[in-house]
Amino acid sequence: MLDLQNNRTYDAANPADFRAIYNETFTLLYRVAWRVVNEEEAAEDLVHDSYIKASEKKMVFPSMDDAKFWLIRVVKNASLNYAKRKLREAKAYHKALYEGKKVAESADTNLLKEDAKRIALEALNKLPKSLREVLILREYGDLNYKEIGKVLGITEGNVKIRMFRAREQLEKLLGADDVYIS
Repeated sequence: MLDLQNNRTYDAANPADFRAIYNETFTLLYRVAWRVVNEEEAAEDLVHDSYIKASEKKMVFPSMDDAKFWLIRVVKNASLNYAKRKLREAKAYHKALYEGKKVAESADTNLLKEDAKRIALEALNKLPKSLREVLILREYGDLNYKEIGKVLGITEGNVKIRMFRAREQLEKLLGADDVYIS
């Protein structure tokens, strides 16, 4: 199937098509990666790695949307793997260096904000993968339900159900700790 707007396919190995795909998708892919890993440089690297993968595999996409959805899947999975690895590294580092030491609490506003972010991310990570994915793609990737369904290979109705359940569970997790997130 050809891209109906341009009546053409997109070949990631072709420099002109690669540039078109890059220009069309970079901002979205960066936002998805950044919201998962919360590091600018790492997010950019993960996005660029997805483009390299498409180019090396000589992917040919029937439309720009197909390219976008394939790249979102690649970036999402790479970002989640990166975040898991960083969490494991941080836990090991913390355990090795700070085991048994207490951290003094401060009234500093920045510390409170960082703590609230941490609690929110922990709550997000406690959600089942299927619920966490739709929430990240909707809230951080700024995709609509139909696009999320295409990315995950599920129906739009299923996306709505998962979104409702994700928000409901997140509210329960955060409500218990009285966390304020702006």
